[in-house]
Parts: sequence; C-alpha cells; structure tokens
Amino acid sequence: MTTILEQGNISIHTENIFPIIKKALYSEHEIFLRELVSNAVDAIKKLSMVARSGEYSGDISAPEIEIKFDKDKKTLSISDTGIGMTAEEIKKYINQVAFSSAEEFITKYKDSAAEDPIIGHFGLGFYSSFMVASTVEIDTLSYKDGAEAVHWSCDGSTQFELSASDRTTVGTTITLTLMEGEEEYLEPARIRQLIKTYCDFMPVPIKIDGEVVNKHEAPWKQSPSSLTDEDYLEFYRYLYPFQEDPLLWIHLNTDYPFVVNGILYFPKLKPDIDITKSSIKLYCNQVFVTDNCEEVVPRFLLPLRGVIDSTDIPLNVSRSFLQGDRTVRRIADYIAKKVGDSLKALYRDDPAKYIASWQDLGNFVKFGSLNDDKFKEQVKDILIFRTTAKLGDGEEAAKVEVQTEEGDAWSEVTDNKPATDAKGNFYTTLSEYLERNKDKHENRVFYATDEVSQATYIQLFKSQDLELLFMDSFIDTHFIPTLEREYSDVKFVRVDADLDDTLLDKEKQSEIVDPATNKTRNDEIKEMFEQAINRPRVNVKPQALKGEGAPPAMVLLPEEARRMQETMAMIQQQEMQFPDDHVLMVNTAHPLIQNLLGLSQSTIIGADGGSSPAGDLAKMICNQVYDTALMAQKGFDADGMKTFVERSNTLLTKLTER
Repeated sequence: MTTILEQGNISIHTENIFPIIKKALYSEHEIFLRELVSNAVDAIKKLSMVARSGEYSGDISAPEIEIKFDKDKKTLSISDTGIGMTAEEIKKYINQVAFSSAEEFITKYKDSAAEDPIIGHFGLGFYSSFMVASTVEIDTLSYKDGAEAVHWSCDGSTQFELSASDRTTVGTTITLTLMEGEEEYLEPARIRQLIKTYCDFMPVPIKIDGEVVNKHEAPWKQSPSSLTDEDYLEFYRYLYPFQEDPLLWIHLNTDYPFVVNGILYFPKLKPDIDITKSSIKLYCNQVFVTDNCEEVVPRFLLPLRGVIDSTDIPLNVSRSFLQGDRTVRRIADYIAKKVGDSLKALYRDDPAKYIASWQDLGNFVKFGSLNDDKFKEQVKDILIFRTTAKLGDGEEAAKVEVQTEEGDAWSEVTDNKPATDAKGNFYTTLSEYLERNKDKHENRVFYATDEVSQATYIQLFKSQDLELLFMDSFIDTHFIPTLEREYSDVKFVRVDADLDDTLLDKEKQSEIVDPATNKTRNDEIKEMFEQAINRPRVNVKPQALKGEGAPPAMVLLPEEARRMQETMAMIQQQEMQFPDDHVLMVNTAHPLIQNLLGLSQSTIIGADGGSSPAGDLAKMICNQVYDTALMAQKGFDADGMKTFVERSNTLLTKLTER
C-alpha cells in the first residue's frame, strides 16, 4: 500500500486556471505532446549543464526520451534521462502554476545556458496535459546526492498527492491516463506524426518501441561551412517532398542584437503561386511553433521556404501565436537585408548561377522592390532583363565556367556588354541598356511581354537593330510603373504600342494620286480598309515600314490606353478585354497592300453599280489582313474563329480558280 507523505492544495495564481488551460490557452489538444517533450529536453539539457559545472558525475553520454503506450490502461507515458526533481522542487515548480523554473535555472547556470539554451519560458506547458488526461502522474528522481524518488498525481482539480516512488534512475516519467475521446493518442502512428511535426529537430533522440523517430539534428544550427550543397538539398526535400529542387538558399546565423538561425530557400515560382501565404516554418529552440510567419518575414519574402529559429521572437503563453513588437520588426528587417546582401554577393561572385536562376529569382527581387523601399535600394543594381542585344563582331566577354543542369553556362556583366546564359539568352541591366541605346532612342525602353504572340513585332525591331527587353513574368505588369518612377525621364513602350521612327521608311512618302482632291495613296488605302472592315473605332493608319520581312499590317495598342485596360481588369479581377479602340497599322510598302490597292482600284474603275467578284475579293482580303494582324494580340471567340476559317477557305478557293 502506498504511503501518503503529504496532501495539500495547488497554489493557484489565477482563478479557474484549469478551464482556461483546457479551453482557451491552447488552440489544439495535440500541443500537449510538444510541451511535455519540450520539458523533457529541457530536463536533459539542465543535467548536462550541471554536469559541466562539476555538480554531477553520473553518466550523461546517452540522453534520450522514450514514449510508451498501454492501451488496456489507456495510459501514455513520456520518460526522460534528465535532471529529475526533488519533492521540494515539485512543490515549487509543479504545484505553483505559472511559476517557471527555466528562468531561475538559467540565472544560476548562465554560462552553460549560453551553450545549451532552455526551451521552456512559461511554466504552463506541463498543465496542457490536462486537455487530454483525466489523471496526470509524475515519477521522478533528482540527480542530487541522497535524493529520494517522488510520485506526484493530480486528477485535474486543485488537489494533488505526493508520495514515494519506486523509480531508481535519474530522470522523470510523466504518465497520462487519457480521457474518453482522446484515444487517438494511444496510437503509435499518431504520436509519430506529432513528433515529426513539432519535435523532429529537438536535439535529443525520441524513441517509440526502441526506435528513434526524430531527426534530432537541426541543419540550421550547424555552421554553413560544415554543410554541403547536397546537405541543403536533402533538408529541403525532407521539408517539402515532391517539390522541384530550389534555386538557391541563404543560411541565417546571428546572435546580435538578437538570436536568429535558419535556412531560407528560393523555390521555383509558378504563375499561380499564392504570394500572400507563408511556407516558412518558425521554430523556437528547435521546437516547431507555426508555419505562419507573416509577422517575422517581410511580406515580399513569404514565397520563400525553409526554417527560421529564434528565441527572441515573442510568443504568447501557448507558443502558438506571435506577439508583434519592435524586436519582430527588427528581425524582419534583418532577414530582408540578409537576403538582399546574399543576392548581391551571388551576382558579384557567381553571375552565371545568378543569371541561370533569374527567371524565377527575378520575381522575388521585383516583388520585393514593389513592397520594400530599403530592399529596392539594395537590389536596384542587380535587376537584369533578357534582351535581344548580342555581342558585336569582335567583342568578347570574360567567361566564367559553371556547371549547371543544362550544361556549361558563362556570363560576365562588365563594360556595358550583355551577359549570356547556358541557353544563349543575353541579359542586361536597365542602365546598361539605356547607355547602349542613347544615340538611337535616348530615354526610351522598348519591351516585349510575350515572345510568341509578339514575334512579328519583335522581329521587326530586331531587323532594324533596335534592342528590346523582355518583361514577360507575371509580375512585370505591376513592376514597369515602379521602374518609370525610378527613371522619371525614361518612357517605356511595348513593342505593339507604338513604332519608332527608325522603323519607318521616310523616303517612301505617299504621293498624291488625285490632284483634284489632294488624295494620296495612303488616303486610298485608309478608305479601302475602313470600308472593308467596317469598324468605326479602329484607327486605320497607313505607314511604310522598313525591311523585307515587315508584315502587311500590325495591330497596335496605345501604351496608356492598354495600361488603363489592364488596371481595370485587375481591379475587377477579370481577364483584360481587348479594347475596340486600337490602331490598324497598314504597311504601305508591302507588296500585298500595293497589289490589294490595285485590285480595289480596278474594281472601282470597272464598277457598273453592282457588286463584282473583284470587289468582293478585295474586301475579303482586307478583312483577312486585319484578322491575321489581330491574331497576334488576341484569341478569337467561337464566332470569330469560324468566320476566319470560312473566309480563309473561300479565299484559297478563289485564288486557285482557273
């Protein structure tokens, strides 16, 4: 029969503390396991500190935490090889709710605590066990010489029992008798899953049925020099299985003016990624807290992945939510600066890797520039754009050989020359672009947003040696106005918005063909197309383009009008509707247009008051030219596509008639 040494009441500093713990303090019942395992880790660390101070000479070489189940008795136990407690310590640290032993212990062993920080901060974690248990028991034996093992039990009321225990080894076992409805915590698979979620990187082996079920080594706590690229990649694959490997990573490691450790990864971005949702996991002393890091990580870095671990991030008592304060803001600023510095170092030291990653990396940099002025200032000189420019004859850039998945890549951003990647794409900064082209079109930037649909326009510019920048990521629509504010005297013009004078053949002026009316050939072409397509809101603009490869017609969207349409579509969360008001630029130098005008004029001369086959054919060809030009700007709806296909077949039939 158990001899009762003492009975008494737990000292409550807040009325009705147990209902608060059970219903309000912790948002999820499963948190109890995190708290009890954290306490066990702390107990093991405390024993290590005591041993280093010379106050304990026992064996501490094999620390571990063991979890056991007894489904018949409905009990779950967590045992540690830690420091243990005396009866007096149980009275002080268990019976006085909210009295934390962690701070007192750290004060006494502050030198050792710097090497092995204690997890616990609040002293309430132990009582989270009453969310799932009808009775909680403690069996513990202190490391102190002459200490006697102690048994403590409580049924969730304010009453406890303290008696002798038959425990013979230093350490503590917490035994929970689970309540009805909490039987899931008797399943090893469920406990393994919780260990993986909350305790995977706690620095002590956790065993179930003799098997270690946690990794118990945190890569972010190790020195970057001790980790290989494969180590970083393996850690990423463990955190985010079935995902593509990241582009690159940044190892955070600072202990002043606050403690922050972590590894942040830049993943490959998809256009449909939710840039407002955090995927970064927050830890405190290797204990998982949350994967919602909006307060700690600047908004523009939320798409990053990885781990941040800090003991200086203020959490509420349950360790479930962050409490925003000045320290959190300073940590966020530190992370942003660290990311910016790392990107600048990569651009400087390994430009080939930087360029090879730019397609995805650029979205982070641009999004950061949109949302953080300090970050924008940091990265303004490493913003690069794919360009149509090439190295001139005889020019040669210094090569930096780098082995990538796609083969050897080289690049060098020097002497105002474009740099290239493994695929032969060239890249440049905006300032380099402006400097190269100041004699051709000073303070004007021509850009393309879709290499496929705008291929005709791009080829026209390239044929006249006009350099284009590709701004084709999903964020560039919002980023271009930011560049215009930064370069206030520079005008950005999309290739399908306007034609530079360099593209026009000024020598092919439109001669007057009707002296009585002063009507020019351009006037006739304009009238011919206006009558044929019958779209009053389309501005037909005849112009002569240089180059044999120039198309017969192009549809242009004025820059400002198009941007207004894009803004309205974004506000209304709809796809941009192609505006009825646009320009049909008809290339008067193209043989098709010249032949078409001749066909139209012969039709008019030979007209007898009714329609003629030639007149129908001229009208049909005008519409075909317009629709072909329109295809570069928009897709047809069902009716439009039906009309285009039928007209194409009719035209081919007429042209093959004998």
